[in-house]
Amino acid sequence: MPPDAALPTGRLRAVAVLVLFVATFMDLLDTTIVNVALPAIQGDLQASPSQLEWIVSGYVLAFATVLITMGRLGDLYGRKRIFLIGVVGFTVASGVAAFAPTADVLVVSRIVQGVFAATMVPQVLSIVQVLYSPKDRAGVLGALGAVTGLAAVAGPLLSGVLVTHDVAGLEWRSIFVINLPIGALLLVGGSYLIPETRSPRRTSIDVAGVVVSSLALFLVVFALIEGRPKGWAWWIWALMAVAAVLLVAFVRHERQVEQRGVTPLVPPSLFRDRGYTAGSLTSLAFFGSIGAFFFIVTLYLQLGLGFTPISSALATLPFSVGAFLASGASVPLVDKVGKALVTIGLSLFTLAVAWTAQTIAHHGDALSTWDLTGPMFLGGVGLAFAAVPLLDVSLANIDVQNAGAASGVLGTFQQVGGAVLLAIVGVVFFESVGAGQSSDAWRNGVLHGLLVPGIGLAVGAVASLLLPGVEAVRHHKDMAEKAAELDYELELEAL
Repeated sequence: MPPDAALPTGRLRAVAVLVLFVATFMDLLDTTIVNVALPAIQGDLQASPSQLEWIVSGYVLAFATVLITMGRLGDLYGRKRIFLIGVVGFTVASGVAAFAPTADVLVVSRIVQGVFAATMVPQVLSIVQVLYSPKDRAGVLGALGAVTGLAAVAGPLLSGVLVTHDVAGLEWRSIFVINLPIGALLLVGGSYLIPETRSPRRTSIDVAGVVVSSLALFLVVFALIEGRPKGWAWWIWALMAVAAVLLVAFVRHERQVEQRGVTPLVPPSLFRDRGYTAGSLTSLAFFGSIGAFFFIVTLYLQLGLGFTPISSALATLPFSVGAFLASGASVPLVDKVGKALVTIGLSLFTLAVAWTAQTIAHHGDALSTWDLTGPMFLGGVGLAFAAVPLLDVSLANIDVQNAGAASGVLGTFQQVGGAVLLAIVGVVFFESVGAGQSSDAWRNGVLHGLLVPGIGLAVGAVASLLLPGVEAVRHHKDMAEKAAELDYELELEAL
């Protein structure tokens, strides 16, 4: 399919961007909407604790393993084409999830959802960068940030409303059914409004790297999630050993690919920079801790204390509100404060986790929705302060020509952290709950489980001290703006 002869302008361009925003919103919604519905899913499908973990981590793990590859496929074969493939696959997988007869079918459909979400998402920013010149992008990217914040707020609330009020008699299944009309509209709108573009630069697909890294990550997460119910049998430890060997083989393979002058999946040369390595570790620990935190808090509120899904969503709503409000305040601080803002944010989030644990322990069975307002709001503020500057600060010492690849690798680290830490927190949480179903057993589980995101955030805060300074951030932004102008001109010439 050849690129379109002309790019849309005016209202057509605005509507095209709206289509892309809705796709982003749908992906983020499905990331957050599931947690609140997990107890209802468990009750209906008799899902085991490990299956509950797979419903969440399977999506994230699949997203992580193919994210970079799907971005490069868009550059090679057309971003519109790959985007629409992602929309179709995501919508079909949502339909299967909505009417899944068993927990295993739901798990598989969530993994497929994650693959096709990773097919859609990388194309969004790439297409926006072609539709708008660098000087016109600020407002569009700001709006995209607002969409992200709105999805964070809307996901738990929407899930709570749909499940609590049993909309259309679908119970938890409605959280997936809503994707079907949205996906259909995206397919029609995307087909007619989004232009076809490709990268003017040659790129390549590191197939062997994708296969080896995906298998290694799957084995790690599988062993962690399935280890406890299988009694930590010898073969669980054997899988971990195989995963370690595969990870070593992956690193060696990536070095060899880079030495041949071919683009590897994860360029090892990026990690020669201390600041970027620190940013990768911070991203892994930080974003992994977010998922681990909400997974066990949501389960505790509903299974341990009997909260309704909507009450559970309202209890965590102050987190989303704090993140939404602090995001706007933190943007102008990036160039002034730099990495200190990341450290402050992670420290606040760590404090919020400790405050949450103290509040749960103090109030016991009498815990109410309002009791969590303070720690949740503080956690949301901490999240925004850390998340907004993290990408810019992590890339500050990276050559702008490698910034795209470096950004993709950071995104992968975020998703890998989400899958691995969720698996770890599941081990601690369900091991601590044990066979007991009393509120005391669930409270014991959540208090032990909160150590995982607490430690993760603390590790991220320490790692953030090694990030590049504010002067490097300012210099990199200047260079990136010049490179963006050049890339935009090359994209236009390629049309």
